[in-house]
Parts: sequence; C-alpha cells; structure tokens
Amino acid sequence: MDVFSKEKRSKIMRAIKGKDTKEERLLAKALWHRGHRYRKHDKTIFGTPDLSFKKYKIAIFVDGEFFHGKDWETIKHRLDTNKEYWVAKIEKNRDRDKIVNEYLASKGWLVLRFWSKDVKRKIYTTVRTIEKEIESVHKKIHYRDF
Repeated sequence: MDVFSKEKRSKIMRAIKGKDTKEERLLAKALWHRGHRYRKHDKTIFGTPDLSFKKYKIAIFVDGEFFHGKDWETIKHRLDTNKEYWVAKIEKNRDRDKIVNEYLASKGWLVLRFWSKDVKRKIYTTVRTIEKEIESVHKKIHYRDF
C-alpha cells in the first residue's frame, strides 16, 4: 500500500530526473576536486555514461535503485500500483544496462556502475574505487613491455 495519494505519487515520480541527479553531481564534484577530468553524458559513447574517461576507456553510471531494479526479485513483488507497467519498464532498463555493459566491455571499456545511495553514503569509497581503476589503466598505458 502506498503512503501517498495517487496524485502525490504521480507528482513525485514526474520530478525524478534522468540525468544530473544529486548523486551524479556529488560524484562529479568529488572527482573534479581530486584533479580528475571527465566528460558528462558523452553521447559519442554507447549508452551515454553519466561520467566517462575516454583516455582510459572508463564509463561510469550512477543508477537509481528503483528505476534500475536494485534487489529486483524482492521488490517487484511489492509493487502495488500499475504493476504491469513498472515491471516491464524496470526489466527493460535492466536488460538495456546489460546490453550497454556487454557492448562497452567488448570494445575494451571498463564499466563501473554504482547505486545512487552508495554514492551518497560512501562517496570516499566510490571515488577511491574509480581512482584505483584509473591508476590501473594508467599503468597499462604507460608501462607496456615493448
């Protein structure tokens, strides 16, 4: 049972942004302040990652828990309102995420996906995870055996 009226829930859902969410901006600012330069929503990269480092072939996505189906097998049974619509939508999102991950990986990209709440709660850990991946790729680029 939803705690909000149908009209209130509709208003809340309409207000949810698809890009430049608070968590994306938080992560972007944290990386920028640590000296990392990235591109936001680069349409030339398949899947349009939230942040990307073309030089290192790293694509970063900050996924919302509801729309990308965190704990989906448990949550989908709790949906009450418009269940058919939401199940189809979220499963389509999950399928698209998988396709994007596989395509980018096949082209040599590293795909990093973070849940938005984890970015918010564990910003330092998230930034360090990204920095370790950048350092790892950087070493491969500059220290190849010839």
